[in-house]
Amino acid sequence: MIAAKIKETLESPSAGVIRKMFEEGAVLKKKYGEDNVFDFSIGNPDLDPPKEVLDAIKKVAEDQSHMCHGYMPNAGYLETRNQMARKTSQEQGLDVKAENVVITVGAAGALNCVMKTLLNPGDEVIVPCPYFTEYDNYIHNHGGEIKRVKTKEDCSLDLEEIKNALNEKTAAILINSPNNPSGKIYSEEEIKNLSDLLYEFGKNNSRLPYLILDEPYRAITYDGKKVAPAFKHYENAVVVTSFAKNLSVPGERIGYIAVNPASKDASVFIAGAILANRILGFVNAPAFFQKVIAASWDAKCDYSLYEKRRNEIMEIMDYAGLKYIRPEGAFYLFVKVPDEWNGDDLAFTNHLKKFNILCAPGSGFGGKGYFRISYCVAEKTILNSKEAFYKAVHTK
Repeated sequence: MIAAKIKETLESPSAGVIRKMFEEGAVLKKKYGEDNVFDFSIGNPDLDPPKEVLDAIKKVAEDQSHMCHGYMPNAGYLETRNQMARKTSQEQGLDVKAENVVITVGAAGALNCVMKTLLNPGDEVIVPCPYFTEYDNYIHNHGGEIKRVKTKEDCSLDLEEIKNALNEKTAAILINSPNNPSGKIYSEEEIKNLSDLLYEFGKNNSRLPYLILDEPYRAITYDGKKVAPAFKHYENAVVVTSFAKNLSVPGERIGYIAVNPASKDASVFIAGAILANRILGFVNAPAFFQKVIAASWDAKCDYSLYEKRRNEIMEIMDYAGLKYIRPEGAFYLFVKVPDEWNGDDLAFTNHLKKFNILCAPGSGFGGKGYFRISYCVAEKTILNSKEAFYKAVHTK
């Protein structure tokens, strides 16, 4: 028999909702033609990888040295760890060494290793909503429970909600900035205030929760916004990230964990994450792409096309009469369902399908009453959707 937990997850309304939409889009495109279907369902970055990355791929592919495809330490090649430590040092504004880094199979692999390292059965991870829906699975994989908390109307952190959610079972708080699905970037003031709140909680409790920062969209920001550092504000901070979005290589599954060296348990945490890398079956991140990112992680990337598309899709939402949260980063627009639909985002996204528009319902992200548009799509898809959105909003 199939495991009860898997069966329950498969039958849940939000199970694989984004992928289902993506697959429906492929069917509709065959039926109506690609130019007549407006598929905003999946965050699959469509910019080409930078030249530096492509050059590194060619160079690594030409390597025929003995054992170049063999195992390396579970934590990854030392040179790759050194480069990721250098990257993290630049972003966090303090010195991070290779010994504080583990190379992983994407950010998803990183998060699973972190959860495996941190969680005892019944431990809780606080997650502000809306959030990336796979967090549920990553936390449940390791015996934990997700504790969802509301954010403010503009999706900024609500510290009072977080404070009320903290308890003796709290192992960590997991934040994603820029946020999927809202595009919200949490300010440095928010990070500092959150850190102060966690320190205050830690004074009166036996554990100081970890602050897990999921940052695969860190480089993709707009309007002069920057993602704030956390290491200088909070000792128990951990970065998990990947190169899927910023270098446009999501299928290569390469990421890393970086632990704040100021954490009292940093060495034990890293040892646990290395062990988790092995026992979860990853063993190590792919050798080939470890070498590629070590040579090209700082490639210069132009995200202006994403910003242009963001502006275009916002103009279309304005034209259609839809309200939304202005994205500060990433490549998603979180749009409010029209009032006459009474917050039923599932019904409204099904309604959009009648006009060949595919968007992910907000309920799947803990954001009932909204839907997500992924605008990392061809510009013509955005521009050609204008009248379809208008008709969908004004037809029921």
